[in-house]
Amino acid sequence: MPLDVVCLRPEADFQRAGVTPPASLVVAYRAPDDPQLAALVQQAHALVIPAVGPKLAGSLFEKSGVKLVQVTGAGVDRLDEAAMKKLGIAVANVPGGSNSAVSEYAVGCALVLLRRFAWADAEIRAGNYLSFRARMVADNLSGLDGLTVGVVGLGVIGLAVAQAFHRCGCRIVYCDPAPRDAQAAAKIGAQALPLEELLKASDVVTLHVPLLPQTRNLIGAKQLSLMKPGAVLIHSSRGGIVNETALAAHLNSGRLGGAAVDVYSVEPAEPENPLFALEGEAARRVLFTPHIAGVTRQSAALLFREAWANVERVLLKGEAPLNRVY
Repeated sequence: MPLDVVCLRPEADFQRAGVTPPASLVVAYRAPDDPQLAALVQQAHALVIPAVGPKLAGSLFEKSGVKLVQVTGAGVDRLDEAAMKKLGIAVANVPGGSNSAVSEYAVGCALVLLRRFAWADAEIRAGNYLSFRARMVADNLSGLDGLTVGVVGLGVIGLAVAQAFHRCGCRIVYCDPAPRDAQAAAKIGAQALPLEELLKASDVVTLHVPLLPQTRNLIGAKQLSLMKPGAVLIHSSRGGIVNETALAAHLNSGRLGGAAVDVYSVEPAEPENPLFALEGEAARRVLFTPHIAGVTRQSAALLFREAWANVERVLLKGEAPLNRVY
């Protein structure tokens, strides 16, 4: 039987979300390290991949009949852009499918860090109820209402995050030379600022830019030193955008109020990551999650439905893919 699609997500992911591919497509589910993967790709017309995972070399697609690589998320940095363009293989994503999930993550993490919920949990478990409660009260901890939130990258997800913080009573500033929807930004009173001015002005900085040569190490020692004392950083875009050594140093200094880290320069995150070496209060100021900011039951179902619909559009209807990135 001819093969239509190689999918690098387990079939169980789709079943759990209640989403199935079109019945007329023949799909082979494989892991990225499957020794048969290269041979299967040669037979297939489309490849479906998650946004997170090991890089896929351009050579994997040479002499194949693949017309489309469909990502079940927004990020396409697993692929070799130059190779895909040279081979003429369309690469499409599902933008905005994780809007609500990432917005919830950003707002939730900002509250956990600003009000020290996770830190308090650890102190209570250690028997320090009274002393830590007294410290929290004395430190006059802030909620979100009235704070300035700086959104770096005002694309589909960045705008949704900005709107979520706006609903919490925050003033929004953003850095993006080409915001996706300037009118929507204006409706919430969002003000465009250069990156350095945004960092100086913001109580919360949240990152929503893709990993590109110009965004690698976008937030390093210089940028972190510009942030307000006590400000918090929400990092849920792509590993490599924040210099982890610099972030660890600024958390150690006690100057930053905290950081939520969902993405890492190497994934899976390695034990040698300098952020994992933090101790004492510095360790209490950081909240780790495993690249899960955009992953909820609801977001997964939406992403999977849109991804399979695009594969159907290309392979079964002969139409151009939607949301083609390159």
